[in-house]
Amino acid sequence: MTNRKDARGLMMSGCDTVSAAHYETALWRFQCSAGDPLAAVELALGERADFVMAQVLKAYLNLCGTEKAGVAVARQALARAASLTPNERESAHIGAANALAEGKWDLARGRLQRILDEFPRDVLALQVAHLFDFFCGDARYLRDRPARVLPEWRHDMPGYPSVLAMHAFGLEENSDFAHAEDTGRAAIEIEPRDCWAHHAVAHVMEMQGRRRDGIAWMRARQQHWADDSPFAVHNWWHLALYHLDLEETPSVLQLYDEKIRGGKSSVALDMIDASAMLWRLNLRGVDVGERWQEIADAWMPVIEDGFYAFNDAHAMMAMIGAGRWREADRILLAMHKAEDGQGSNRAMTSEVGLPLARALHAFGRGAYEAAIDGLTSVRPIAHRFGGSNAQRDIVDLTLLEAARRASKHCLVRALSNERLALKPNNVLALRYRASAGSHLAA
Repeated sequence: MTNRKDARGLMMSGCDTVSAAHYETALWRFQCSAGDPLAAVELALGERADFVMAQVLKAYLNLCGTEKAGVAVARQALARAASLTPNERESAHIGAANALAEGKWDLARGRLQRILDEFPRDVLALQVAHLFDFFCGDARYLRDRPARVLPEWRHDMPGYPSVLAMHAFGLEENSDFAHAEDTGRAAIEIEPRDCWAHHAVAHVMEMQGRRRDGIAWMRARQQHWADDSPFAVHNWWHLALYHLDLEETPSVLQLYDEKIRGGKSSVALDMIDASAMLWRLNLRGVDVGERWQEIADAWMPVIEDGFYAFNDAHAMMAMIGAGRWREADRILLAMHKAEDGQGSNRAMTSEVGLPLARALHAFGRGAYEAAIDGLTSVRPIAHRFGGSNAQRDIVDLTLLEAARRASKHCLVRALSNERLALKPNNVLALRYRASAGSHLAA
């Protein structure tokens, strides 16, 4: 077996010059969400099937989609990697990836941190841990895990912009907006194609209510994030959010039809964005026509997987929007079974996912009092089932509309005041507050 060091000085087993170059390409694509990293991994393995870290990266790529279908492929790659002669660091990666395949995300994150403690320039360990910090809603580690390793990096090292990008997103999720924006922009200065860095800055502008700045930011850099990126749909979603906040509904629908659902993706992360955008439009009373049926069709093959509660809650939105109550009940049953399962999703489902899905179900049925109770209970702990602050805002938005429909005017006023404290010029919150005030005054 041939051994050589990667671009950051870490020893890799079973590779040669050509396969190592393909691996670096795959790693760059994974970090920047630019192009297809799996295609580059397959080229590396085509050169050297005994390339341990290429097998490990293949496994991680199949696990980071949060889809049940990727687990079997990942396990096959990990079995192949373990059958070779991995070094100590590579064996630790195999152990971390196997924990992910078993659904033990917290165990995997701990194993990845131990790798990083010893090898702070292992950017793959950091990238995977960061993604699963996101999937677990762990804001502290989103910020602090990159911070632990940053001083050990040099500016000229391959992967350094991605470390900055991860730190930027973690800073944003902890409301350190100025530092987050500066860090994200610094990453992009070095690597313009880094979609995660671009995304971190987009989140800052969303959380600060800087809608026009956000649109300008997205449009000015569109060539870097919109083309040949598996993350493009999510960035289009962010652009649509800015237009939605400005109540530019035709622009939102155009972005939905052409960009968010233009490719009719069956990738869970893309379907989440589509469901969430239609739900937000529905809360505002916008008739989205047959769009609900299309996204509900896309979710159908996985509604009984019970694999990740965050996905299940968004599948529930699609079924409610499409009026498919039998399928909505199947999601609830699958989530109930997940409560008896193993791994991290068990707690995610029990604590947040299933109560939220039931609250959404109640909202769709017009049982607004029950919806308010359910949404209120999960609101303080919603981060426990993953996603970003911007994504989880759908809980607050649904609670506001449920309160309005239930004529809970004092609650509407209180929730509106809360939103306006963070975004003083938010048109939607101002309208909710004015509506509540008019009823209370009467």
